[in-house]
Amino acid sequence: IVAARYMGKAINKRYRKSLESFSQMNNRVQESVGGMKVIKTFGEEEAHYDDFAGDIENVVARNKAVYQVDSAYSPIIEGITGLTYVLTLFFGSYFISIDRISLGQLIAYFSYLSMMTWPLLAIGRVANTLERGNASYNRVTDLLSKKSSLKEAKNPIQTPVAGDISFTVDSFTYPDGKNEVLQNAHFQLKSGNTLGIVGHTGSGKSTIFKLLLRDYDGYTGKIKYNDKDIKHYSLDAVSQGIGYVPQGTFLFSTTVRENIRFVNPQLTQEQVEYFAKLADIHDDIEQFPEGYDTEVGERGVSLSGGQKQRIAIARALATQAEFLILDDALSAVDAQTEARILENLRDIRRNESTIIATHRISSIMHADEIIVLDKGQIVERGTHSELLTNEGWYSQMYEEQQLQQKVDQGGETLG
Repeated sequence: IVAARYMGKAINKRYRKSLESFSQMNNRVQESVGGMKVIKTFGEEEAHYDDFAGDIENVVARNKAVYQVDSAYSPIIEGITGLTYVLTLFFGSYFISIDRISLGQLIAYFSYLSMMTWPLLAIGRVANTLERGNASYNRVTDLLSKKSSLKEAKNPIQTPVAGDISFTVDSFTYPDGKNEVLQNAHFQLKSGNTLGIVGHTGSGKSTIFKLLLRDYDGYTGKIKYNDKDIKHYSLDAVSQGIGYVPQGTFLFSTTVRENIRFVNPQLTQEQVEYFAKLADIHDDIEQFPEGYDTEVGERGVSLSGGQKQRIAIARALATQAEFLILDDALSAVDAQTEARILENLRDIRRNESTIIATHRISSIMHADEIIVLDKGQIVERGTHSELLTNEGWYSQMYEEQQLQQKVDQGGETLG
């Protein structure tokens, strides 16, 4: 029993490490398949293969450690059993010689001992199997025991968020971070208006969107929809009221049609095409071999960056949400395509609110208000014309982009 218990713990510990190594190998495979183009572009196939081979060797080594303990189980138990027979024979003979027991009693004891041996071995095997299962179970329970940092209020508002937005965040730091990401970020967005957000990479644009989507609660300040604190809404109410297109476009490994109507599978073909036209992707889809039935591949691997972004925009528009958030979602399309998409958005969203974060100022020129972020703080705000007269970062960036556009179009260049 002592040996079985000790070896069971050893198997549990080693088998857990075996599962972790197998998980690491699976992650490597997924990354390799998803990043295949990047790996080939940089000529890192051999190095990546060596890393994968290292993961395989680690899996083999971890499994060997498991089977070493597992294979030692039977010899140890059988050795203990053999030692029991030897001790029984030695002491039994001694007890017979001093007339403490009879020969018949010794033979009966041997018989009972042999009858107990196999059940004990079987129990040990069951314990072995249970320890393996326990290692897997512990990994699952560790995952399931993770608690969300977001807590819904009692009897939260179930109606999707709508109305005006009041964003007054005095300070925000990510849970695992040390430095403040946002400081004194205050703005108002009236219902039906468009807000533009620009700034350097890392200035806090995406962080604002994460807070509007209630991905985090650990901030100092208030975020309100229709004059009600965002924390009074249910998480579903927040997500249902916002159509979001993130920087990293994600498409599911299914058809173009199913990606667009992901939120509402009941959309008709006519409705799917309507939203695709608004995102200026309909003509591209018509050129695909199977049209809207074309499989996009894992994460949209068969599509260009601009096509993936526009399909993601069509998917967001299909939600028909009160708010639309575009987080640098037009970075991979050309200026003409961008202009057509923005014009379509202005036409259909006159009574709905839109927030656009971008590096390309042409995307937000017609916004009702534009804020400029720098290191998590709003350093400029106003309309396009007002910001141009300030002669700040916005004005400088606009002039640089206008000059670059002229150069790209073969116009005037600096001499």
